[in-house]
Amino acid sequence: MKRYYFCRGTVKKQAIRHVHLWGEKIFIFNNVPAEVCTQCGGTYFGPDALEQMDEIVAAAPEPEELIQVPVYFL
Repeated sequence: MKRYYFCRGTVKKQAIRHVHLWGEKIFIFNNVPAEVCTQCGGTYFGPDALEQMDEIVAAAPEPEELIQVPVYFL
């Protein structure tokens, strides 16, 4: 992909941190290969990355790292 679908900005391949919400659970994936729009920041994941994330979410293995996340209510 050379141009992002929505804004037509230039797309650049890079590894990113992705926050994935699944029901009441939050998964954070590091070093996810993605194509990122340099104009709006929109991301596109290829099928291999999506399949890997789906497998991890479904299996819910022991995480490599745990972090605290603050929660705020408005």
